[in-house]
Amino acid sequence: MTAPLLLQPHDKDLGGGFKVRRLLPAARQRSVGPFVFFDHFGPATEVPGAQHDVRPHPHIGLATVTYLFEGAMMHRDSLGSVQEIRPGAINWMTAGRGIVHSERKPEDRRQSTYVNHGLQLWAALPLAHEETEPSFAHVAAADLPSCVEQGAQVRVLVGEAFGLRSPVATLSQTVYLDVTLAAGARFELPALARELAVYPVDGDLSIDGEAVVRHSMAILPEGQGAVLAAPDAVRLVVIGGEPLDGPRYITWNFVSSRRERILEAGADWKAQRMGQVPGETEFIPLPGHPFEVQAPDTGSTPV
Repeated sequence: MTAPLLLQPHDKDLGGGFKVRRLLPAARQRSVGPFVFFDHFGPATEVPGAQHDVRPHPHIGLATVTYLFEGAMMHRDSLGSVQEIRPGAINWMTAGRGIVHSERKPEDRRQSTYVNHGLQLWAALPLAHEETEPSFAHVAAADLPSCVEQGAQVRVLVGEAFGLRSPVATLSQTVYLDVTLAAGARFELPALARELAVYPVDGDLSIDGEAVVRHSMAILPEGQGAVLAAPDAVRLVVIGGEPLDGPRYITWNFVSSRRERILEAGADWKAQRMGQVPGETEFIPLPGHPFEVQAPDTGSTPV
């Protein structure tokens, strides 16, 4: 039996001391199913005066997927969407040909102390839909299906598993599960898709007998499931789906199958042609590289 490939997180500071653990893209694994980006933030204590807001910024060619374990964020975008993101809900924003959004502390929490903890993933859109019209969808926690499977609590956030289907609409096969195992549990994860990965959020696991510590990601062999064992209680997520239908370039906040499209998006953002978030006045300038040279950096292109 082939052992899973283990990825270790890289800490990234998004500004103001707001740090995330980044698992994808990685040098040894650029994507898992459609997912080309995986950030785990927190648990982080938000206090009055802390400046951890994500200011308005653009995207193309992807869908952002935001999921909170604790806390709250206020999503606003250039479509006019205004949605408070709460624990257990899925927020799926399809960028397509271009969208601008911000994620800020809700006004009613500006003077509060609370914990923010969650995940943000990017799913690359299929080639045929890279330039689709942008959209935003919110599915409340109560509307996501759940079950007890092999003694584990399973929430089906996106896709299908164990006879349940999430109402989140996607453009390619996608799997995203939130699973809680009790101490001493053994759980057989079936081969739900050709590509799957397991990420333990707050505890350690063994996967097919291999130790997987918290905050590392185990990439399962293609087309295979795995047996998970938990010495102590642990929460984990499973991500995956069909492999990408071709390589993608990832540069700044843009994902595309074409280098020149990323440069176009950069020029559009610089000229402020990508839209405005109503009520927002801040503007994040383009990073100097690669948008001032002839071709974008392709270092994060999936093999």
